[in-house]
Amino acid sequence: MGTNKKGQTNGHGTIDPASLAVLERYEGQDTLTSYDRYQVQSPQCKFGLTGTCCRICVQGPCRLMEDRPERSRGICGAPVYSVVARNMARLMAGGASSHSDHGRHIANILLAIAEGKVSDYEITDGDKLRAVAQRIGLEVEGKGEDVLAREVALAALEDFGRPDESPCQFLVANITEGRRAKFNHCDVLPSSIDRTVVQMLAQTTMGMDNDPVNLIFAGIKTSLADYTGMHIATDISDIIFGTPKPTVSEANLGVIDPDYVNVATHGHNPTLSEMVVRAARELNDKAKALGAKGINVVGICCTGNELLGREGVYLAANQASQELAIMTGAVDAIIVDIQCIMPSLKPVCDCFHTRLITTNKMAKIPGAIHVDFKEETAFAQACQMVEMALEAYKERDRSKVDVPPHKNKVIAGFSLEALLDLFRAVNPESPVKVLTDAILAGELRGVALFCGCNNLRTPQDRNHLTIFRELVKNDVFVIATGCSAGAMAKAGMMTPEAIEEYAGPKLKAFLQRLSEANGVELPLAFHMGSCVDNSRAHDLCTLMADELGIDVPKVPFVATAPEDMHEKAIAIGTGAVAMGLPVHVGVMPPIDGSSLVFGLTSQIARDVYGGNFIFEPDPEEAARKLLAALDRRTWKLGVHRMAAEKYGTRPAVSW
Repeated sequence: MGTNKKGQTNGHGTIDPASLAVLERYEGQDTLTSYDRYQVQSPQCKFGLTGTCCRICVQGPCRLMEDRPERSRGICGAPVYSVVARNMARLMAGGASSHSDHGRHIANILLAIAEGKVSDYEITDGDKLRAVAQRIGLEVEGKGEDVLAREVALAALEDFGRPDESPCQFLVANITEGRRAKFNHCDVLPSSIDRTVVQMLAQTTMGMDNDPVNLIFAGIKTSLADYTGMHIATDISDIIFGTPKPTVSEANLGVIDPDYVNVATHGHNPTLSEMVVRAARELNDKAKALGAKGINVVGICCTGNELLGREGVYLAANQASQELAIMTGAVDAIIVDIQCIMPSLKPVCDCFHTRLITTNKMAKIPGAIHVDFKEETAFAQACQMVEMALEAYKERDRSKVDVPPHKNKVIAGFSLEALLDLFRAVNPESPVKVLTDAILAGELRGVALFCGCNNLRTPQDRNHLTIFRELVKNDVFVIATGCSAGAMAKAGMMTPEAIEEYAGPKLKAFLQRLSEANGVELPLAFHMGSCVDNSRAHDLCTLMADELGIDVPKVPFVATAPEDMHEKAIAIGTGAVAMGLPVHVGVMPPIDGSSLVFGLTSQIARDVYGGNFIFEPDPEEAARKLLAALDRRTWKLGVHRMAAEKYGTRPAVSW
């Protein structure tokens, strides 16, 4: 990838045509983006890339080398394998902290609703409230919604700070009996999220744990705490804002409309973005009075995925191209909350008229307008922020406005409940059997979850789309979350037309049968939500396991994070391995500095938990390995089922 004298790329850090159009327009100018900064930072530090740089105490940093005896230990004597394991474990703790804090926030809002302390939020999905309550063991009969909501909220909050050793309820209630037994046997069942994260940090300080196996197992425990926080966030968001249902919208930078006042919401927490949507509807006439056609709210990153699934709001960009939305010159305000928000948004906004508004005390950006967002005054504050966009619109420089025309239709909103409703049209008694029967009959190769971020160590969206096309061509049923789902949405892969162009013949027949049974058009890939909504995918896999009478490690189900980037991706992936899934990652995490730790995660994990990491940067080779993993499971499942039928026994438990 070439650079100019300012260190800028020639725009080839992405395969997205909308992003390329914006980058090419600004090539050679002063506006630097993440694509440019990646080039400036290259080559990256090899010690950091392989996880062999230790900065946990202030005697260091110590840079270790496994193949050099004199450099194989740090000043304190820590060997390479301990340093790599500790660094990985701390990444998992960071990821768990992000998701769990999100979940805690949502749980506190549900408690405030139940106790009448907020007026701008309400329980939208009472059925989901009752379903969650029953699942975690609460008595439902005879209780009003406020009483039940309070009990669910308190149960969720107890999972953050339980004083005894009983396991997190939102974890054990949502996994198979086999997984509960395995996690208990391996002593990785977290009793509370906060304590697990704190213990992980304590365990990895200088002079503490030196055993790489013990460290990785502690990391698994932390990742299961991450899963717990994800499930809490998904369940309670559905209760408050509604469980997503299929909706038709559009995606990519072309959804930014120069004829409108454009407000971008970016981050992860729907408590803010849902209020922005409501405020925009309230103030729409004010925008018209300024000469605009109205207010156009667009989403970026996982806030965009949340709004897309529940409100049908346009998805403008995934993580790597967030700056480029501003560089269209037509975004009047970008309102952000938490996670994946680039600090560089401020200097980019300074080149335009765009107001950058931060809203969370843990995610401030120097120079941005800060609104201390409170749930008690949520709607009024959302209106205040949209008013700032209206004021900015008056200052818009039309000569800088250049919105690329690229956008695609997207059908999204496939919560687990929505997906099961589709299957129910074919099999009302056992909806998930529609999926498992298609796999057993050889119609589908299996199920693949696409998740994760963008990482500019590979061209944006390339790995997502390359692996996706190869899997659907080979009859794999695909679900997607987060920025991976955003990549597919932007590229037009979540449409009926994509089925005709890319699906293998058996997958095409399956989807057509499903469409006909429901009387609706369905997409090639099913958008299940934001990164916390990976819990929906795990729930689908659990249902498949229960239907097949097996545990997760035998289910023909794989996960892939083709462009993993965030600490959250490390925690999500490790949790999925512990659940028993083959998990592909397309950008190598800092783990290959130790052959021992690499072997633990890629090989030994399969023996203990049934899942394993597949580290493969080549997307075509990754697709081949994922297909092989599915085929191996389908073959073994078939053998075990035949043996069970022949001898009148249950299917074999081992994998």
